[in-house]
Amino acid sequence: MKYIQAEYSGSLNGTVHIPGAKNSSLALLAAACLADNIVTLEGIPLIDDVRIIAEIGRDIGLKLHQDGGQVIIDPRWIHSSVIDPGKASSYRASYYFAGSLLSKFGKVTIGLPGGDDFVSRPIDQHIKVFKALGAQVHLFKDYYVVEAAELKGADIFFDTITSGATINAMLAAVLAKGRTQLHNAAMDPEVCDTANFLNRLGARIYGAGTEHIRIEGVSYLDGGTHTVIPDRLIAGAFLMAAGLHGGQVTVMDVIPEHLGSCLAKLQEIGMHVECGENHITAYGTNSLKATRIRTGMYPSFATDLQQPMTALLLQAKGKSIVTDRVYPKRLAHVAQLRRLGAEIELRQESAFITGGRPLQGGWVHASDVRAGTCLLMAGLAAEGHTYITGVEHIERGYEDVIGSFRSIGAKLSMHELTAQEHLDQIRESQ
Repeated sequence: MKYIQAEYSGSLNGTVHIPGAKNSSLALLAAACLADNIVTLEGIPLIDDVRIIAEIGRDIGLKLHQDGGQVIIDPRWIHSSVIDPGKASSYRASYYFAGSLLSKFGKVTIGLPGGDDFVSRPIDQHIKVFKALGAQVHLFKDYYVVEAAELKGADIFFDTITSGATINAMLAAVLAKGRTQLHNAAMDPEVCDTANFLNRLGARIYGAGTEHIRIEGVSYLDGGTHTVIPDRLIAGAFLMAAGLHGGQVTVMDVIPEHLGSCLAKLQEIGMHVECGENHITAYGTNSLKATRIRTGMYPSFATDLQQPMTALLLQAKGKSIVTDRVYPKRLAHVAQLRRLGAEIELRQESAFITGGRPLQGGWVHASDVRAGTCLLMAGLAAEGHTYITGVEHIERGYEDVIGSFRSIGAKLSMHELTAQEHLDQIRESQ
């Protein structure tokens, strides 16, 4: 079993090039199945979730070749719409295959979504979409079946704002007969990126980036080339890292507008931010201010950024409060931060942080991608050595987490845990 060793690194300074967005890439790769010709995607990160998609693709006949950030996809050879439940359940966005394969095959069998465990990742809004378009959904213990003789456009009113279901609705509706209108749709940049990609192939999607999206069904999608948007969540975490001990970090190849709420909060706690056309520089300070964070759907402060922000607020003297009502169970990192000496009290969906207290290295476990980022940042600010397990979760979202953080001066290294060390670590955690 692998673990990451982090050492106190002082101020972090340097430049980081931001890869393509994970959340967008997973949607685009599934969306490519809708095409009737070869698709080329640029900027796809080399992460574990993408490797799983490649394995699923091989199973169903999808020809996929990745060379660096370029992925060439030939969907003309797809011969099956039965997705292996084990592979589908290993990452959350597997449900996009249901939306992208349904119109071509009339029936899709797929495992329930997995990925980061926040207790429940309900797919009720996805089911609502499929049923509204004329499909039947049959739920089983570890998989579900969606089938429809024909998909027809419909008016769909989401009960809650959901990026995944909004994207899935576009995938399912783009080849449906007639007009589909989505109300209370998610406005995330990843939604816009997927719509732009589909439109490039010949779809007719209007209003992406607003609460109301209209899809006029077409009968055919051609091939094409598209470049994925940069990962705003990785960019936000690196900008926060600049604040740990008064550093200066520049993130390149970003779209500053995608980080509006994050940048506003960094300035609120006392950091200085400068934006260019495709880069952002954050300047830290040795006197951070406590604040209050409330997560929400885009353009509000992203739930994916509350964990690294928690690590930063440990350096801000005073009382901070981080509230996550998007995924209230996305606070598993709090118990791990306490093991490093953090003073945090957890009440329902809120973490009450007493900042400015010294941290001491120790063993911690990352339960999801962003928790891993949080613990890395805390380890870089703690005295001594911090050892982070759960590396597989971090590698689901980062192409080269060690190299990226080292480029700004972080003291990180990857190691293999021996059997005895693993036993000792388990005893310590009990």
